Amino acid sequence: MSTPPVATPGKDRRYPIGRYRRDEAEIANHAAAIATLAALPENLRSAVYGLSEAQLNTPYREGGWTVRQLVHHIADSHLTAYMRIRLALTEDWPTVKPYDEKTWAELADARTGPVDLSLELLDGLHARWALLLRSLTEEQWERGYTHPERGRQSIAEAMAMYEWHSRHHVAHIVELRKRMNW
Repeated sequence: MSTPPVATPGKDRRYPIGRYRRDEAEIANHAAAIATLAALPENLRSAVYGLSEAQLNTPYREGGWTVRQLVHHIADSHLTAYMRIRLALTEDWPTVKPYDEKTWAELADARTGPVDLSLELLDGLHARWALLLRSLTEEQWERGYTHPERGRQSIAEAMAMYEWHSRHHVAHIVELRKRMNW
């Protein structure tokens, strides 16, 4: 298990580890991104371990998603990212389709589905994703896709962002547990 995320006291609850910021050193550190992605399923499972149904249905912040929706969001987001990376490796700078994560989080499966479904999905997904990323050459890390809202993103840039995304959402749950004394 990797080091758990650490929140900064007094910070905006939307960003318990801070907002994502582009950092060239982090973009170049493929091993760190792979390690965090490989550890995400275990870290997330630990973060939600033992929570009751009522606790899973608690928003991690005012106006935010419930813990349940957050777990399902991570699965949706990371599955989408994995597919985008595969497209980037097999096509020449494809344009990927964005999705409305907020409306996805309101679908019945995300609002009411057991978190174990997404935790199990993430086990296999992240094992495959890490296996794929470990096989990439430096040239392949520079391949990428075009996102209609974010522009061109290399695989290295996308993986640095998903490394942050993994820590960011686990921190939401960890911080909620601390505040609620769960």
